[in-house]
Amino acid sequence: MQVLIVKTSSMGDVLHTLPALTDAMRALPGIRFDWVVEEGFAQIPAWHPAVDRVIPVAIRRWRKHWFGSDVREERFRFKQDVQSRQYDLVIDAQGLIKSAALVTRIAKGIKHGQDSRSAREPFASWWYDQRHEINKQQHAVQRTRELFAKSLGYPLPESKGDYAIASHFLAEPPADVNQYLVFLHATTRDAKHWPESHWRDLIGLLQNTGLRIKLPWGTDHEHQRAQRLAQGFDNVEVLPRLTLEQIARVLAGARAVVSVDTGLSHLTAALDRPNITLYGPTDPGLIGGYGKNQFVVRPAEGNAMAAISAPDVQTMLLPLLSADA
Repeated sequence: MQVLIVKTSSMGDVLHTLPALTDAMRALPGIRFDWVVEEGFAQIPAWHPAVDRVIPVAIRRWRKHWFGSDVREERFRFKQDVQSRQYDLVIDAQGLIKSAALVTRIAKGIKHGQDSRSAREPFASWWYDQRHEINKQQHAVQRTRELFAKSLGYPLPESKGDYAIASHFLAEPPADVNQYLVFLHATTRDAKHWPESHWRDLIGLLQNTGLRIKLPWGTDHEHQRAQRLAQGFDNVEVLPRLTLEQIARVLAGARAVVSVDTGLSHLTAALDRPNITLYGPTDPGLIGGYGKNQFVVRPAEGNAMAAISAPDVQTMLLPLLSADA
């Protein structure tokens, strides 16, 4: 059976789809998937053993010059790629009008998705041949697992979802595996940042653990922050600019991770690494870290990230460092 998945973004949403593929792979031996995903996240689906082909789409970039000649050519080639196969099923796990109209609509195969009461944008369901009611009061991973089970006709497993990508990165572990921590200090919204002084306090508290601390970054201002955090500490390493796959390899070898609310925190969860995520203004509720050894720290009152102290995080982190890696 050949199935096309439409789940284009964001990083967390793409990662949250992986356990549904694992369910299907185990329930229906021989099933294979193609996946339409935003070009910036195209590396992720290829890590899963049930994915044959990744089809990058660039809706975010195209909409800036939708009718430009180069974009028209890219859109034409994309349509050819999507329509090059007749699929047994097309599963739209995005639930948005733009993905349904621009991707799901043109794919060849019976189209499944959430019904108007379940989809994030109800009108997206107009483009589906089969519409499924999905319980909204459950984690995003579980919603997607339920959608796949109903679309493909197998019982939803009662076990916790399995991303099935950790082994991809641990086949050749780094030489210093389990000998370092990773601090994911970068996020998109100012209100979700933990103060730099708090990060430095935590680094200081962990100096006697014997573990190095690695700081990844993606933009120039994140690089500058990482350098400020590392200043004066011999146990901190500011990493070079890395691809998403390279960052995943670093995360996969970490003893533990401390992160703010960011897509890389979800990647850490998908890699089954112990992870403490600091949340302020966002509610982790139905979209927080899903997986083994995922922990949340929130302010005791209000939603100011500064109210989370370095000793609070240290208290939660130390038992993870003493546990078997």
